[in-house]
Amino acid sequence: MIGATVPVVAVAQSSAQAAVACRVDYAVASQWSGGFTGDVTVRNLGDPVNGWRLTWTFTADRRVSQAWNATATQSGTAVTAVDAGYNAAIPSGGSTTFGFNATGTGSGSTPADFALNGVPCTGAPASPTPTASPTTSPTAGPSPTPTPSGPTTPPASYPAPGRVTGDVGVHDPTVVKRPGGGYLMAHTGDDIALKTSADRVDWRNAGSVFPGGAPWTTAYTGGARNLWAPDLSYRNGRYYLYYSASSFGSNRSAIFLATSPTGASGSWTDRGVVVSTTASSDHNAIDPNLVVDDQGRWWMSFGSFWTGIKLIELDPATGKRLNTTIRGIAARPGNTAIEAPVIVKRGGHYYQWVSFDRCCQGAASTYRVMVGRSTSVTGPYLDRNGVAMTSGGGTQVLAGHGSIHGPGHQAVLSDTDGEVLFYHYYADNGASRLGINRIGYDAAGWPFVH
Repeated sequence: MIGATVPVVAVAQSSAQAAVACRVDYAVASQWSGGFTGDVTVRNLGDPVNGWRLTWTFTADRRVSQAWNATATQSGTAVTAVDAGYNAAIPSGGSTTFGFNATGTGSGSTPADFALNGVPCTGAPASPTPTASPTTSPTAGPSPTPTPSGPTTPPASYPAPGRVTGDVGVHDPTVVKRPGGGYLMAHTGDDIALKTSADRVDWRNAGSVFPGGAPWTTAYTGGARNLWAPDLSYRNGRYYLYYSASSFGSNRSAIFLATSPTGASGSWTDRGVVVSTTASSDHNAIDPNLVVDDQGRWWMSFGSFWTGIKLIELDPATGKRLNTTIRGIAARPGNTAIEAPVIVKRGGHYYQWVSFDRCCQGAASTYRVMVGRSTSVTGPYLDRNGVAMTSGGGTQVLAGHGSIHGPGHQAVLSDTDGEVLFYHYYADNGASRLGINRIGYDAAGWPFVH
């Protein structure tokens, strides 16, 4: 059954003379014809573990095809999942989460006979045989943070944005967690505005990406310094920033790339145009978003109005366009108001977040946040009802409510406390403000905000 959770109390041995009681929570997060996604949370109820191996048994027709936050192998009906290095250590009272895709459907999708580090799940601490401590420590480095389990029931109504303070007048925010701690935000503004925060609550102005201006963009902006809709990420030891140059209502536009070793104002080097459009194009080159798929391939989604959201492949070595292929991955035939794509991988699906309807009209804005998902980064993306996003499909996650007008142009960050949605909205006085909410997923794997 989708969303069924099986709590299992395990007993394991880690370092010499150490006994660890552990509970394993397992759920089938989603199913499709011929396969399913399993989510596994290992909760340490005893002594610390440094290096873990979880085993279980499937029925004969279940085969694990892919795993994340762990390395999984299968021999016959026996499956073994080993830590991914960065999550090898589970402290007392801590947990780690991993997931997998597998073939097969039905009741046999629930594993049996969980065991941790070779010790069967007995329900009480055992007296283990002394073993040598692991000789290797978890690998340090920028690896994906396992997303903790969160609520699975959406609230009865849309929540208010979480508490933020300081410089919170933003438009089109994008946020990255810095390797040394804290957060860096980029958003629409003259020369691309920057903000920093130590705690995701209090935000401070940090200048602009190009304090001396960006004259290479003015052919697209009509001479204005206002640059739009950045996309910020940290990869390969440096910051990548994709950003848009255009003017309102025009599709004579371009997306540029800049990189920086620190992210600080004035430290950025522009790397040139990635993709551009003209007045004769049937799409619009603004609102970029970078996603890296499970095979390590780089993709950029982008688009605003016209024929909707597009996807191109990038060269990981340069961050620039790899080939001339362009794919359509979302559109609203008969109503072109779709923009601001963001693609995020979670479990067995790529989730495409977009904004529907009208931005930039103050308290009269009708922006709303929508989502669809696909098992492939290139689509097809479907909404909860099975409607393709290329045919106007989309499942609503957030819309205007009370004094929150036109929430949209979203970004998703995987943080230590789970996934977080950043967006802007308009106050009653028409000012744009930063909105932050945490993301939960229901039993069928569809996101909601809380």
